[in-house]
Amino acid sequence: MSTADSPHVRLPGDPPGGPRAMWVWGIGVAVYFVAVTFRTSLGVAGIDAAHRFDINASALSSFSILQLLVYAGMQIPVGLLVDKWGTRRILLLGVLLFTAGQFGFALSASYGTALASRALLGCGDAMTFIAVLRLGARWFPARRGPVIAQVAALIGMAGNLVTTLVLARILDVFGWTPTFAGSAAGGLLILLLVIFFLRDHPKGYEPPSPPPGETSGSGFIRRQITAAWREPGTRVGMWVHFTCQFPGMVFLLLWGMPYLVEAQGLDKGTAGALLTLVVVSNMCCGLVYGQVIARHHAARTPLVLGTVLATAALWAATIAWPGRAPMWLLVVLCTVLGACGPGSMIGFDFSRPANPPERQGTASGIVNMGGFTASMTTLFAVGVLLDLTGDNYRIAFVSVFVLQALGLVQFARLRGRAVRRERERVVASRVEAVHVPV
Repeated sequence: MSTADSPHVRLPGDPPGGPRAMWVWGIGVAVYFVAVTFRTSLGVAGIDAAHRFDINASALSSFSILQLLVYAGMQIPVGLLVDKWGTRRILLLGVLLFTAGQFGFALSASYGTALASRALLGCGDAMTFIAVLRLGARWFPARRGPVIAQVAALIGMAGNLVTTLVLARILDVFGWTPTFAGSAAGGLLILLLVIFFLRDHPKGYEPPSPPPGETSGSGFIRRQITAAWREPGTRVGMWVHFTCQFPGMVFLLLWGMPYLVEAQGLDKGTAGALLTLVVVSNMCCGLVYGQVIARHHAARTPLVLGTVLATAALWAATIAWPGRAPMWLLVVLCTVLGACGPGSMIGFDFSRPANPPERQGTASGIVNMGGFTASMTTLFAVGVLLDLTGDNYRIAFVSVFVLQALGLVQFARLRGRAVRRERERVVASRVEAVHVPV
């Protein structure tokens, strides 16, 4: 691969990384870990929630849909705020909101109050991942971007592992309120770490101050969004995130447990073990994907296509199997679904080299909006189809293929332009680096 094909150019002012960077970045990732734990807690409590609030499948899906609607809708505003205010302030606000939402959900006695609590949780959750991505970009050199992003997502998935392994068992033993209120206490601990130890950037690597008035008003918002959207890499990244993420997200966030218990006849313990397999596979795939892309940037497209096609093939085989699917097929399905999260992270590897540092938050917000929009749409479609067909999961899960097809078409349409533009930026960056006085 020629040097022009790599976006990871060492530029003057590139942060050095090191132990201090690992510590500060680790605090940010810990915030994301707690947010994912709270976000996915409903995935193991869907059946309990349906009984607690006496609701049907559509109403149950509304919890996750509203949470994701708030999350997706907040992505661009959060990206703009991260670019303007920095990471620390946004993470502080995020922790306060998602902790309050989890406490509210624990104490909710009515469907309406529980919905409001999940919306508040989604708002706080929306502020975490983009801020963590920017934190990594401010503390580590650009060449380490793919690995840093995948590791952040991997540790976040460990929060999902806590949900499936720990929270599900606590819920069975102690019940609704102690489980959710007890988990919310973790938000208070992480809040203290952010207040006392997290910093936006290393000393001596402060970003340049913009001219007075440039980061305020509607003009700044319009310029940031327009400039990020014009980059083909941002749009390709959004469609990669859209196409790859949602099958695994929908399965883990809500419909996996009911499907495995109600349609496949498994007990809750076995179903929980399969959900855990999705999380473990996600973590393993994240390590592999990050290392592969850091070494071979051209692997992005094969990894995206392989992830989407493998997911579609296994999903189709499972729902088309006559009667209940055999355990080996469910194991393979859950293993492949684990690649959805790492595959979606490749979207940031398309947007990152396409945008300058001062626009990374906005561009990341656009990309991150893709997968959660697809997840929200599918959660709603599955819930409606289940109610219309009398809980026929075969028909309901066909909605997955419609969104995958849409995403693949958009990826194929934009990818060529994104790669050409990326190469142009790399060449320009190398020329600039050569002419910078030492």
